[in-house]
Amino acid sequence: MTKLALEVANLQAWYGESHVLHGVNFNVAQGEVVTLLGRNGSGRTTTLRALLGLTDTRTGSVRVQGTEAIALPTYKIANLGIGYCPEERGIFSGLSCEENLLLPPAMNGAPGSGMSLAEIYDMFPNLEERRNSPGTRLSGGEQQMLAVARILRTGANLLLLDEISEGLAPVIVQALSRMISTLKEKGYTIVMVEQNFHFAAPLANRFYIMEHGVIIEQFESAELPAKQELLNTLLGV
Repeated sequence: MTKLALEVANLQAWYGESHVLHGVNFNVAQGEVVTLLGRNGSGRTTTLRALLGLTDTRTGSVRVQGTEAIALPTYKIANLGIGYCPEERGIFSGLSCEENLLLPPAMNGAPGSGMSLAEIYDMFPNLEERRNSPGTRLSGGEQQMLAVARILRTGANLLLLDEISEGLAPVIVQALSRMISTLKEKGYTIVMVEQNFHFAAPLANRFYIMEHGVIIEQFESAELPAKQELLNTLLGV
């Protein structure tokens, strides 16, 4: 039986009194890439945030590597092996590229569990070239690479990536695509929120479509041709 890295059942989430998620259900197998699709406001980013307890209130069940996390504080959820790359990236302007990379602690304080600097620079040669540059002086694409690379340093093996291709030049999007393919080969589990369907399509094993805070459709990558008309209707792709 395939081991599940993430099991989400009846996940509900609120910002203040605003009820955003209305019972989200999905599973992600170990080593799988899953993409959450949907229009803006459908609840995809809130789903990622709710997995980490970053919404005001949440109920339901979130099991990470078999451990129930719904009642845990965010730092303990992260220590189960989750790395979150938010859309805003969060690069520190007062630190160099390399200092940004070295900043996060290892999961559970266990050094050596994440990628080494050498491995990071092998995957992202641009970052090695710019290692002494201030973090926010990097191009948008280099900052996105830095944001992803930083969580790989921690030892996280379940990655939550929010719109990492948004607003970037095609050559950078191609580099990010190669990065995800490499991480997939290394056995990382990845949940992506993506507006760019053409970026996500060749990378994901499975797709979930969200609308109004619930998942309304799911399908395997092999079903993509048969689902094209549905995708056109729901997403306009």
